[in-house]
Amino acid sequence: MQEKNKFEQQKKEFQSTLSMFSHEIRNPLALITSELQMLSDHHPQLCLDEHWDNIMENLNYIRELLDEISRYQNAGHLSLVSTDTSLWLDRIANTFRPALDYLGIALETDIPKNLPHLELDQTKIRQALFNLLRNAQEAIQHAHGKIRIIASAVSDGIQITVHDNGCGMTAEQLEQIFFPFVTYKPGGTGLGLAVTRQIIEAHHGTLRVESVPGEGTTFYILLPLG
Repeated sequence: MQEKNKFEQQKKEFQSTLSMFSHEIRNPLALITSELQMLSDHHPQLCLDEHWDNIMENLNYIRELLDEISRYQNAGHLSLVSTDTSLWLDRIANTFRPALDYLGIALETDIPKNLPHLELDQTKIRQALFNLLRNAQEAIQHAHGKIRIIASAVSDGIQITVHDNGCGMTAEQLEQIFFPFVTYKPGGTGLGLAVTRQIIEAHHGTLRVESVPGEGTTFYILLPLG
């Protein structure tokens, strides 16, 4: 219990630091963006310079990072509604399917029609599953990519499985993936999985992962009843 309380205190302190950091960065970022907009208005030729696109791309990355930090800070704040879990999971899968079709990645689903209704924050659960699906998509770099979403009722709730046949992860990587700012992807923020775990745990659920290098990765979400 003492260790858990210590962890929660450290977590609160870390989130407080992140909040201050995010606030302090957003203000000068807004000023820089405004100044650059003024420059481009007065000197349109600047936008033709190859370095201009690099500047804009880096500014966009900073904004995306700040947005990820905000999502991490707010992952535990839920607005729960009674949810037809079967219907909701189908909608999430169908929303993500066109992106996978475009990339030539097959999406298979096994979602029973009679799953129990749960009290969920639908926006955040969608975000958590999108993070897992995006990770699965980015892990697949071959022509026979496949992602499977499987849901089932279990004794204490609903289990949702997201499996891919991508590059997989090593044991060392698995130990680190849920820590904030740890990423193994070029250009990644290292917050997607940390946000996902925060969301699942805020629903009093659990998130675990299994992976084999060269074979793929499986994430298991357990969302409890009541």
